[in-house]
Amino acid sequence: MTTVIAERSPIIGVRFQKLGKLYHFKLGESQEIEPGDHIIVETRRGRQLAQVMAFIDPDEVHGQRGLRGVERKATPRDLVMKQVWETKELDALITCREKAHEFNIRGAKFVKAEYSFDGSWLTFHYATENKKLNVGKLKSALARAFRTRVEMRLIGPRDVAKFLGGFGACGAPRCCSTFLTEFSPVSIRMAKAQGISLSPQEITGMCGRLRCCLVYEYEQYVEARKHLPRVGKRIGTPHGEGKVRDVRPLRDSVLVVVDGEYHEVFRHEFEPLAELEALQKKAEKGCDRHGDGPCECGAKKGKGN
Repeated sequence: MTTVIAERSPIIGVRFQKLGKLYHFKLGESQEIEPGDHIIVETRRGRQLAQVMAFIDPDEVHGQRGLRGVERKATPRDLVMKQVWETKELDALITCREKAHEFNIRGAKFVKAEYSFDGSWLTFHYATENKKLNVGKLKSALARAFRTRVEMRLIGPRDVAKFLGGFGACGAPRCCSTFLTEFSPVSIRMAKAQGISLSPQEITGMCGRLRCCLVYEYEQYVEARKHLPRVGKRIGTPHGEGKVRDVRPLRDSVLVVVDGEYHEVFRHEFEPLAELEALQKKAEKGCDRHGDGPCECGAKKGKGN
């Protein structure tokens, strides 16, 4: 968890992209940098421009070794150069696609070209189902064409959707393009717990994977269902004894059929008949600790009693 602590921390969290992952770097003693500032840092991909998001409690990064230091604070010229190189990314992507066609590279989608802030590094993001696809020749050709270091980065379907943007099935801008910085694991059981239809149209996003939004309310549904009976259970209601036909976790209620009529009953209004009957039978068996008299501890009699 990222926090801003009272005493200035020597560790900062930075992002290289607006919705990118948070990376940790070490500040020098004389460096005066605040959240929101842009800085230049050295990475395995060369010098990069990043934005400071927050100071990080050193305890949260305990165990991380070899944190890189901050080279310097970005200048207005650095920021202008970043914008200049960004205007050239579309042309670079078009050239990449043309070269891929010349080399007869099939089954790959080239999604985005991305320059470093000073143009010393050019990254092409692409997606493919063919894990054995060789893009080495294409990489060499692009390096000669642009006269810079080129990296070919394979990305997944969710990252493709994040780069392309657009709108989701709900009609709102895609979550991955607006606020999600990391993708959480999503499973079918999350849809089942929320009573969502398992048809592909209902649970699949534009990326072809399970929708990220299935995670959002999953924990609330699981917690709410712990206190509600399952479908088919007998319960006592103000309308009489009935069977549960549907569970509505977020409303803290169940739909019950009593004498052919359906009623919505809230948790404070019903009694779990099966559990009450089980407790009653247990109490009627007597107790081997307190004799044959009245007892509510429910302990069973021994064989010799």
